[in-house]
Amino acid sequence: MTFVTKLSFQSGDRAVLDDLVSDLKRAVERKGAECTGPHSAQPDHVRAPQYRNLAPGDEYSPWTYTVYSRRLEIHGNEAVARRIAQREFPESVHVEIEVDQKKPLGHRQN
Repeated sequence: MTFVTKLSFQSGDRAVLDDLVSDLKRAVERKGAECTGPHSAQPDHVRAPQYRNLAPGDEYSPWTYTVYSRRLEIHGNEAVARRIAQREFPESVHVEIEVDQKKPLGHRQN
């Protein structure tokens, strides 16, 4: 049975995000694991209203920011995936980790 570890990263700081994902990919490949990605999604442009006080209608212009996303997948090497998942990540980067089990073709369930 093969494990696929999916790593999803989001940040408003594109440079930090790209550096982190590039470093992780190099580290995974140096350890001999198979890694796909980074895969990029369209940047998400977010708008948040700002109010001068608690009364409705009195607003500043909305605060806008961009969220960038990247994904990596580590195939098969559980030890490398575990070490990557236990790393310290910058506070400006949100990280989600998902592990899937892939059964070989023709595998029967009991």
